[in-house]
Amino acid sequence: MMKKLDKKSSQYTINLVAIEGEGSFPCPKCGTTISPDDETEVSYKIVDTKIVNDELAELVIACGKCGSVIRITGFQQGFDA
Repeated sequence: MMKKLDKKSSQYTINLVAIEGEGSFPCPKCGTTISPDDETEVSYKIVDTKIVNDELAELVIACGKCGSVIRITGFQQGFDA
């Protein structure tokens, strides 16, 4: 049986340019650490990607703990390490 969502899930936008360090950040709603190094999709699940001129422009993820939808932007500002 599927659970119904009480209300529309929370949505947030994170700009990678504003993040210090190696790209990890806490979920804006529940605080779960979301790290680009986590390839297991335990702490988050990739929902959608937006590609512009063959480059990643936006990544949409859902927090694995609370389900919040997080739009990650700022990939094109030289974030490639």
